[in-house]
Amino acid sequence: MYVSELGEEWHRARVEPDIIHLDSAAAGRSSDSTINAVTDHLWRESRSGSYVAAAACAEQMQHDLRGLSSLIGHTPDELTFRESARACLRALLSHWSLPVASTVWVAKNEFGPNLDEFERRGYAVRPLPDGDVYGHVDTDALENMLQFEQPAFIHLCHIGSMSGAVQPAVRIVEVAHAAGVPVVIDMSQSVGHVPTVTGADIVYGTSRKWLTGPRGIGFIAVRRDSLREVEIPDSDAFIAGRVGLHNAVHELLAVGQQRVFRELATVGRVTRERLNGIGSWEVLEAGDEPSALVTLAPPPGWQTADVRAAADKLRATGILVTAADSWRAPLATEQSVLRVSPHLDVRREDLDLLAVNLRTMGY
Repeated sequence: MYVSELGEEWHRARVEPDIIHLDSAAAGRSSDSTINAVTDHLWRESRSGSYVAAAACAEQMQHDLRGLSSLIGHTPDELTFRESARACLRALLSHWSLPVASTVWVAKNEFGPNLDEFERRGYAVRPLPDGDVYGHVDTDALENMLQFEQPAFIHLCHIGSMSGAVQPAVRIVEVAHAAGVPVVIDMSQSVGHVPTVTGADIVYGTSRKWLTGPRGIGFIAVRRDSLREVEIPDSDAFIAGRVGLHNAVHELLAVGQQRVFRELATVGRVTRERLNGIGSWEVLEAGDEPSALVTLAPPPGWQTADVRAAADKLRATGILVTAADSWRAPLATEQSVLRVSPHLDVRREDLDLLAVNLRTMGY
């Protein structure tokens, strides 16, 4: 039995997996239709030439931009593409005329490689205070901080790489804009997963995770009325991937994005309820956190190598999860966790089997 009412429909649209796929936070499973959209374009490139094929679908792709732009609260003319979310961040920082030694404020769930990009450019990074034990930003404290100091910008991971906590992005944007501070949001783990219309100045993300589009394509959107201007030139990055991304977005919108978000929240809640406390593994999110990204702290005394070994053992039994090491969120934790990120087509028996295996590896 599927956890989600939408699960069977989602499953039928995809090839039968060889494993129990509980790793959408790494890369989701594309539908047959999305795979066909990518391969059909590659065949057109082979028959007609890459640039001819791109020109032939240019009008359709321009039309398809409306779907993705509506999902993230931007307009089609504000979107550009790169090969990954990280490439989008690099493009932004390369074309942004920021003062030397700028300061950026981040939540403690900030993705480690993003921090590397800031450090490489000499930015000073200041973490925002948590408002609870789950790592949500304290927006009241943020509002107070902004009365005395303003950073060059706030960079927010809407959902982090090793926590399913959903940051209060809309409120953060409201507070920041009231102080004249622009906000950049990394939506890599949130687009297609939770509501992503936030009012932020700049957003970027990737196709391959919860949207279940192809790998190798990222997007970035800069609002025309952004508090800090920047022009990012478009690129011809992986045209077939862009076609596949638009197909994946179309499928999501056809189902109904709010329905998908509700069902994924249900998947997350059921997953947390089923796994918490099994073999002394502890769920780190609130039970009602509206995301399907679930992280488990290992039994007491376990080290990083033990968590990696657990993920390897699960993979050997046919269950795909991620051992998420602390480099993913170095401001938040030094602990490695097991990351479980099922999509809509997860079955209750999949979670039961995972629970049985965790019990044998716990206490």
